[in-house]
Amino acid sequence: MSGAALYIQKDWKITDVQIEVLIGTLNIYCLFGSFAAGRTSDYIGRRYTIVFAGVIFFAGALLMGFATNYAFLMVGRFVAGIGVGYALMIAPVYTAEVSPASCRGFLTSFPEVFINGGILLGYVSNLAFANLPTHLSWRFMLGIGAVPSIFLAVGVLAMPESPRWLVMQGRLGEAKKVLDRTSDSPEEAQLRLSEIKEAAGIPAECDQDIVTVDKSKDNSGQGVWKELLIHATPAVRRVLIAGVGIHFFQQASGIDAVVLYSPRIFAKAGITSDINKLRATVAVGVVKTLFILVATFMLDKYGRRPLLLTSVGGMVLSLLTLAGSLTVIDSLHEKITWAIALCITMVCAFVASFSIGLGPITWVYSSEIFPLRLRAQGTSMGVAVNRVVSGVISMTFLSLTKAITTGGAFFLFGGIATIAWLFFFTFLPETQGRTLEDMHVLFEGFSWRDSLHGKKSSDDESTTQDENSKSQLQMGATTTKSANSQ
Repeated sequence: MSGAALYIQKDWKITDVQIEVLIGTLNIYCLFGSFAAGRTSDYIGRRYTIVFAGVIFFAGALLMGFATNYAFLMVGRFVAGIGVGYALMIAPVYTAEVSPASCRGFLTSFPEVFINGGILLGYVSNLAFANLPTHLSWRFMLGIGAVPSIFLAVGVLAMPESPRWLVMQGRLGEAKKVLDRTSDSPEEAQLRLSEIKEAAGIPAECDQDIVTVDKSKDNSGQGVWKELLIHATPAVRRVLIAGVGIHFFQQASGIDAVVLYSPRIFAKAGITSDINKLRATVAVGVVKTLFILVATFMLDKYGRRPLLLTSVGGMVLSLLTLAGSLTVIDSLHEKITWAIALCITMVCAFVASFSIGLGPITWVYSSEIFPLRLRAQGTSMGVAVNRVVSGVISMTFLSLTKAITTGGAFFLFGGIATIAWLFFFTFLPETQGRTLEDMHVLFEGFSWRDSLHGKKSSDDESTTQDENSKSQLQMGATTTKSANSQ
């Protein structure tokens, strides 16, 4: 949409406000998809929910490509937004639930990797179709999105269902087969199955292929919202703040302003040709994609927390430098070669810093910290906050730049990124190497002083391990019956 918006505005002679609304409302429409995805994935499974998202993507791309007026185009954006909401919620949840702990960070970052790959292909398609007649160029830029949605829907059918969802349905035999295929060893597969059964309230000694699971309120996912928001235990509350907070700061630091309005930013820096704006934007996409690939290989080696803090620190520096250079350009009112080069460099540095940490870790972290029965709805809340903030930023960026200048807008983003660094440093524990069922250990007594060395001391860890059963109860991951027996 970043490049297509240039040609839509020329073709239909619409205002900047209409462009803001067109670009930003997709993120608001995501809310419907992200909230529905939690319940949908609990009913039909994680895998078929991804297939459903692909079908919605296909329809949305075609509707946008064949739009005859602004209202029609907004309908296409609404449909596409529903698909985005579904995919953003379910993809990291599915991957986290299938992955073994040893490479969960690597695999769970894949959705972000391919989101960046898609952004890059979008930029390339903008450049490829830019020389078509104006009324056709933007249609091809948007309509081409129908092609990858087909590969998504078909490709997912060859993948296994989430073992955690299978256990929740009482299909233990199928879950065991999936775990045998996706674990590093038979022993790990058995351990993962035992932990999932315990979290789902199924007796550890039960070894039947199919069991009857209580579909009452406590086990079916009903009442989860009350457990998350009203009757939350201290551990659940901390998980919720961490999951929602990381999503908030990911978008509030201004990444979508750069991704969606790169041509406008480069125009403000002094680049006048549309083709040159798109070329510079492609360069940004290349950098963003390359560094997200680097991050995937570092997540499980160095951990979430060091990469996250390094990433946000780099974002702060690049945002403040970009803001300063744009302010200099505004004050001199002339084309300055070094300032243009510095702006392009800082935009690339910003997306590189984002991609090496905050970009992928947001989805990895939020998908692995929620307990099993709260995971779908808790992740939905994080995605909802992510999309609302993204929508606000993308729907107000042009107006914001007119009110406080483009440089001022990036000074604002730099300030928010600074607050984000402090939040991550004091509030988010390291989750590297932990099983999903063991996350509660981290959130009961976490202190930022403990995480200075990457994780709790062995004495603290052994103590919290002894309280495992009690913690599971507090996190709402066991049934009342299990708690009484303990």
